[in-house]
This record gives sequence, C-alpha cells and structure tokens, in this order.
Amino acid sequence: MAMGDSSEARQPRRLPSGGRIDRTKTLEFTFNRRRYHGYGGDTLASALLANGVEVVGRSFKYHRPRGIVAGGAEEPNAIVQLGRGVGALPNYRATQIELYYGLHARSVNCWPSVDLDLGALTGVFARLLPAGFYYKTFMWPPRLWMWYEHYIRRAAGLGTVPSGPDPDHYDKRNAHCDVLVVGAGPAGLAAALAAARCGARVVLADEQNELGGSLLGMRERIDYAPALDWVRAATAELAALPNVRLLPRTTAFGYYGHNFIALLERRSDHLPPGSGSSSRQRLWRVRAKEVVLATGAIERPLVFSNNDRPGVMLASAVSTYVNRYAVAPGSRAVVFTNNDGAYQTALDLQAVGVTVGAIIDVRPPSEGHAQARVSERGLQVIAGHAVVDVNGGSRVEGVKIMRLDADGQRVEGPLHYLKADLVAVSGGWNPAVHLHAQSGGRPTYDEDRACFVPGAAVQHERSAGACNGAFALGAGLAEGFAAGAGAAADAGHGDGTPPAAPETFDRPTEPIRAMWVVPSSLPTSRAPKKFVDFQNDTSAADIALAVREGYHSVEHVKRYTALGFGTDQGKLGNVIGAGVLAQSLGCDLAATGTTTFRPAYTPVTFGAIGGRDAHELYDPIRTTAIHAWHEENGAQFENVGQWKRPWFYPRSGESMHDAVNRECLTTRESLGILDASTLGKIDVRGPGAVEFLDRVYTNGWKKLAVGRCRYGLMLGEDGMVMDDGVTSRLGEQHYHMTTTTGGAAHVMSWLERWLQTEWPDLPVYLTSVTDHWATVSLAGPNSRRLMSELCRDIDFSQEAFPFMSVREGTVAGIAARVFRISFSGELGYEINVNANFAYHLWERCMSVGEAFNITPYGTEAMHVLRAEKGFVIVGQDTDGSVTPQDLGMDWICSKHKDFIGKRSLSREDSVRDDRKQLVGLLTEDPREVLPEGTQLTRHPAAPVPVPMIGHVSSSYFSACLGHSIALALVKGGRDLTGETVFAPLSDGRVLPAKICSPVFYDPEGAAQDV
Repeated sequence: MAMGDSSEARQPRRLPSGGRIDRTKTLEFTFNRRRYHGYGGDTLASALLANGVEVVGRSFKYHRPRGIVAGGAEEPNAIVQLGRGVGALPNYRATQIELYYGLHARSVNCWPSVDLDLGALTGVFARLLPAGFYYKTFMWPPRLWMWYEHYIRRAAGLGTVPSGPDPDHYDKRNAHCDVLVVGAGPAGLAAALAAARCGARVVLADEQNELGGSLLGMRERIDYAPALDWVRAATAELAALPNVRLLPRTTAFGYYGHNFIALLERRSDHLPPGSGSSSRQRLWRVRAKEVVLATGAIERPLVFSNNDRPGVMLASAVSTYVNRYAVAPGSRAVVFTNNDGAYQTALDLQAVGVTVGAIIDVRPPSEGHAQARVSERGLQVIAGHAVVDVNGGSRVEGVKIMRLDADGQRVEGPLHYLKADLVAVSGGWNPAVHLHAQSGGRPTYDEDRACFVPGAAVQHERSAGACNGAFALGAGLAEGFAAGAGAAADAGHGDGTPPAAPETFDRPTEPIRAMWVVPSSLPTSRAPKKFVDFQNDTSAADIALAVREGYHSVEHVKRYTALGFGTDQGKLGNVIGAGVLAQSLGCDLAATGTTTFRPAYTPVTFGAIGGRDAHELYDPIRTTAIHAWHEENGAQFENVGQWKRPWFYPRSGESMHDAVNRECLTTRESLGILDASTLGKIDVRGPGAVEFLDRVYTNGWKKLAVGRCRYGLMLGEDGMVMDDGVTSRLGEQHYHMTTTTGGAAHVMSWLERWLQTEWPDLPVYLTSVTDHWATVSLAGPNSRRLMSELCRDIDFSQEAFPFMSVREGTVAGIAARVFRISFSGELGYEINVNANFAYHLWERCMSVGEAFNITPYGTEAMHVLRAEKGFVIVGQDTDGSVTPQDLGMDWICSKHKDFIGKRSLSREDSVRDDRKQLVGLLTEDPREVLPEGTQLTRHPAAPVPVPMIGHVSSSYFSACLGHSIALALVKGGRDLTGETVFAPLSDGRVLPAKICSPVFYDPEGAAQDV
C-alpha cells in the first residue's frame, strides 16, 4: 500500500523524514484489538511508539504499567502474545518482532485489559509481598493448599500456549567452518572481512534482519563518510565471497564443548503466517575451528524510585528509535546518565526537534568533550545531581532531582522538578559475555569501565569490540580486524596480520561513575520502589532484604528474589543486582561475581529444537525381521522403547485376557515361541574383556568358562539398579552381552563412557549387534524336542547342554548361536541368527512346532510368565531408587571385588531397615487384579494424608495358578511376610492383600533345569 498523508497522521510520533524504514510500504496491524499502521522495516515496538502507545504490558508481580524500555533482546516489558489460534506465539519481545501486514498481537499478564488491570491491586499490598514471601506464605492450614494452588497456578506465567498442533514446520542443518563470527556490528564485520580475505571458511551470524549492529541506529562516520556506507560495502564484499555464509536473523544461543555452537535462524517469522514457503525456523549446529565473539554490549539502566514508569527508556534505545526507525519516543526529554554515551542521545533528540530539558549527570562538573559538545548546542547539563523519583502513572510526567554529595552516596539540598514525558537513562554498559561464559570462560570485573569483561578463553575463541570492553568505534574495528586475522591464522589461513582499519573519529570520554542504586532522601526500604528487574518487579529493597535474611551468594539472592528469572534472563538487571548486593554486603563487585550465564541466550522454540522430528518422525519406529509375520497373524502391538513388539495374538472372539491366558497355559503345558529380537546385544572383545565385565557387573566373571552364560546386574554410580541381562562367553576374549530392550542404547553409551574416560588403557572393544542378530525364544516342556527336530549338530541332552550354556550349530539350515536360558521358568532356548534369515527360522519353528501345539506369545504373556517366577523387569519393578538388596538379590553382589556402584551400597541411606523391598502380593479375592502403580497402606481407613508404605509394580492374573499375583515394593516388606496390606483404588474401594514370597511358581526351579 502506498503511504499517504493520512497514514502519517495516524502515527503521531513518526518523524517526517529519516530512518531506515520503507515509507512506501504501509503495514496495518492490530495491538490489543486496536488497529494501527507502521512501515516496512519497523519492529512492533517502533510501530507502537510511532503510534503513541504508552503502556504495552504489565509487570509479573505487581502488575504495574510498563512501556518499552529497550530496543533489542534485552527488552523486559514489551512481551506480547503474537498471532491467533494454534499459530499463536507466547512471550515474544516486541522489539524483535519485524512488522508485517496483518500482524496481531496483545499484551500478556493483564486482565481485563492492559490499561485497566485488576491485578494491579497487588501493588496496594506491595509491602506485604516482599521478596521470598511465597516461601513463607500459603503453608498453613494444609487443608487449604488445593485452594491456594488453584489461584497460584492461574497467576503464574505470562503468555498462553496454544492448545492445538503447531501449524509451522522447522528444520535443522549441520555446518563446519574455519571461523564463526557471532555478531555483525562493526567488530563482527571487521572480523569476518579479515578472516574471509585470508581464504578461511567463514560463517557470520547476527540476530538482526540486516547487518551493521549498533551502527544501524547511530550517526557515526567511517573514512569521512556515513558509517552505513562502510557497512553496505563490507556486506556486499562478504556476500560475493564463496567462502562466506551470511546468516541474518540468526541468534547464537548456546556455546558448548569443542567449539560447538547452536544458532537459531528465523526464516519466515517476519512474514505473514502462511505466506512463507520455507520452514519457520532453522536450528544450525555449527562446529567451528575458531570462534570470534562480537556480540556487542547492553546498556544498563539506573535504579531510582519509580524508574519503571512508561517513558523511562535506555538512552541507546532512544537513539535507535530516532535514527533507525524515525520515531520520537517523547516530546520533552530529560537525559539521566553516569557516562558520556548518553550525551549523544541528547544531541540525537535535539536534531529531530525534541526538547531536551536537561542532561542530569551524577558525575561532578567537567569540561570534557561530550559536555562541551552539548553546551555548544545550548543544552543544559546539571552535573553532580541525580533523578530521585518520577512523577506520573501510565506515562512519565516529570522528574525530581537532587544534588549528590561529593562521594555520590547521599543526596542533599532542595528537591527540584523538571517536566518531561521521556527520560533517557544510561547507567553504563555490560559487555554481552554470555557466550564467552557458556564456553567455559569466567568474566572478570573491570573497575575502570565498571563492567564485567571476558576473562581468559577456554576454547578456541576470542572476543572483540564492545563485548570485550572496547566501546569506542575505532577500538572495536581494530579489535575486530585483529581477531578475524588471528582466528584465520589459527585455523590454517594467513599469517595473522590484520588489515588496516578505516579511519574513525572517536572522541575522548570522561570516566564513568558506577552507581548501582541512586540514593534518595528516604532509606531504600522506605522509598518508592527502585526496580532492578522490571519484568519480575525485583527491587533494590528486595535485594537488601535478602541480605538481611542471610543470603550472601549472588546465586542464592537470585533465587530468593526472582532476579533474572524472566524472559530476558536478567540482561538488564543481573549485573545491577550484583552491584546492589555488593553494596549491601560492603564488598566489591569483583568478589560478588555474577550469576551463571546459561543457554539459551534468548528463548528457543520447542519446534526449532525438534525440527522435522515431529508426529510420525518424532521417534523412529523399529520393527524386527519377523514383524510382517506378526502383522499377518493378527498380533496386537505395543511400543517398547522404539520397537513395535507383539503384545498378544488374539484369535477370533478372544479378548486380550483370553488370549494371554491361552498363550501362558500353552507355554507352561507344551510350547511357546517369542520374538525376542529387540533385546539389546553388545559384542565385547579384547584382552581386557573379562576385567571389564568384572567392573561393570556386580558379580564375578573371571571364572566363567567358554560356552557358559551368566546373569548380570549393572548399577549406576549411586548403587541403584540400572540394567540386567545374560552375558555369554564365546571365546577366551569374546563375550556376547544382552541388555533390556529399552536400555540397550543407554547401556552402550554408558559402557563406552567408562572405557573412553575412566579406563582408556583397558583393551576392550564394544560393538552394538542388536540389529545384526534376530532372536527366536522357545519355552515350554517340548522346547527340547522341537530343537532336536530343527538342529542335528547340537546335542540337546541335559548333560551335554546344561542350563546357562551356549552352543553354535545349524538350526533349520541356518548358522546359529543357541543359548539355553529362560525368562519364563520353563525349559527354554534362545536361537540367535543373522536377521536376514529370521523370518525363515520363525516359519520353520511354527511349521515343525505344530506337532507340539506351538503358540506364539507376546510381551503380555511374557510378563505374566516372568512375574510368576518373581523375575524383575528393570524399569518396571525398579525406578532408579532400588538396590540389589531391595530386590532380595544380595547373592549377586560380590564381596571380593570392586564394581561400579559398590561404595554407594554401604551408604547410610542404602542400608536403612525401612527401605522398600520387593515382595509378592496375593489379593484376598483371587479374581481381583490390583492396578499397577497402586499405593499401599497398612490400615484401610488411615486419616488423610494417608501414610503410604509402598506401591504395586507388576500385577497380573495367572491362568496357571488360577488367581491374581502382584509384585510390590514395600517398606521393610520382607519382615511383613504373611501380613495384610491395603490398596485404595480410584473407585473408592480398598482391597486387602497378603504379603508373600515374590516367587509364585516352581520356587525350586525344577521346570527349567530338566
């Protein structure tokens, strides 16, 4: 749409000229159900300011009215719900939303509207809701907790997550480069140019929609021309080079080990929904030889009474809106600063016709260059004074100022009032050290610049420009060129000599005066709120209170006061909060330090993390080589890990209960066949294999003979059962290990971790062979007869092939390994063959087995059979808090050797008498099957809250025994054998059950050892 005079009139604060906006492209958008207009190149924030929108949100705790305060990722106030329906996006920063036609946004955390929010009543009781009140309130009486919880949950959070499926799609890409440059401001562009000219493969990423960084909102000059001319030339040169990849709209949000950096590219967020043909966002996983961080710096505010009023903005943000977006955020401004940087903002405002009432500088009077420049322009500088309070409600109306004493610790003299609707504040600059800290580096405090700067690099990384404390343009460019050339040289390109930097016109500056809290005539605890964290309403008084209550660590204070817990992750407030803490403790800021800088730098959508791994692609579906037979024969499947496993095989007219009973009875009486191919299988070889097994299993392995098998139990370092399985010795240095189906991948990575990090000198080689070997399991009294029919070169007699042995031979004409092991308690064999021949083997077993009434059985029957024998399933009868002793398996823990987790078994907690122990349960009514997960209690009518003594882990109806059975974990359970416990059900019934042995069938083991 073409711009007309009426469009300009609808934007009362839009400047008539200037900026980097496209005035030929008028964009209509909706905010809080009202229609507005902006231009191409606007952000939602700049368009709202142009339209005179004052209040854009409400703070989390007190619901105070908040306006736009910043211009980028550090914005804490302008948090909006973007879009409608299933495509809605919660908690987006208006400062980073590129305006498009038809954009729909609304404020969050307000009801019924942002202008009249009933939640603001909490502000009336602000003195009753100090920091940490939530730790001390809502604790009594306990019966009202459910009522408390309902309202607490309703009050929590900001935006609303859509309930429907995400209509967008996302993707991922992997990339390698010689030099990754993060940030495309002056230092970043210089670094990329220097590295690219050396022939290095360069990736340059920047979170803004165009390259240039801070120069996009400044009136600087480079080589006697506007700085943006240099930016255009640098961008064009980089774009033309084949060894350079430019990634605008891309945020580096995580720096991980070995120079692995995660980037989020917003590919179509700037387009109307449905209009983009590409994915919405792309996750880049970049491995770089060298990294140059040129992430700039974030201006911090000053902390004074009512500093959160709409119209109080960062000075640099004001300049950005004026110069880049042609927006005047106010008509009469006051600049409040402790450094020279904000003086340029005063000049920027004056240049576009905004009245600048005064520049309030906390420093003593000076004849510095910045002060001289503004004086030449007729601007008033009130030095040695501070803004102590702001007048106004939903908009700044004026400021109160007072004189500071010589050391700046107190105010004195009369109170003066200046009328203003805009307060541009600058409390100094915080280098964006987030990625440097994530890489392992530790920021160090620079007293002269009053900020934390990057310390020694831990990885192949270097910082340049403002993020390294070089705030002047010339210094930033020089550092950028040097960093780029040095990184390229370290990556094998060039000699490290940086190109000559262009000429800049940096002006001398006066030292900053660090001021963490502006003093006032009242103590901080009595004065109007002085906010440190705007989003969470954390004030200077809250931090002082935390100190009085004994919190001296910056991490503890953060958690007690919620400092930095918001969507901006403390980009504006955390360093100030640390300064206030240091001041309260009477120590220096270097000793206090900062909170931990963790990924992500800005929020990352779950969609981007998931990429295309959604819906049917979310989890790979794995099927065995015999899957087609199961489908053809009517099997019902269940998901076990990523595998589709036959659950049961119903015949015509059978229910699941009927089918499982039939499968169990046939297996016990004659012959059952199970597809056990999903078991994890690991080939273990090497001279150190037996020593390795001795260390990872709880029992001994050095005396296991070739051709024999042994059951093994693995523990975590905490002594808790992690996995189990049977391992067989195939040769002197060759073992075949099996694991649980769901634990296969975890066990493999666990074992590799120990070999690679703790025992690198142990000559052992592991190979996952889960998919290589298919396993057909036979169980039942007739399994030996079937094996004898299928295999003529193995002697299956008890003497020649005893229980827990392995033999190699030919089964149904296929080379096979045959293991005589049993998970059912019956005579059984597991046949391992190359998976390519598994289907043939299964069909032969079924064909020959017809003479023995063979039946396939699924996982449900398998569970019943093993539960009848009291065999546990790791992950079902264990939950990460169960030791071998809890399972009654002391016998498997060697007392003569060390193994992973052994020391933890002797911890005081591990040997408590009241630990949950595995027991069996028999219900009073043999037809009642206890629901798995049911809690158990000693008394049927215990008062609420009911003291629970354990829970049911496995429960089935046993057709073989004619009654229900259950396994349970019960506190001190083995000492309660013969006693009755009670299981309260969701329908109100309470079922009694007697504690018994967990072995219900053939406790002597005669059936499997015939």
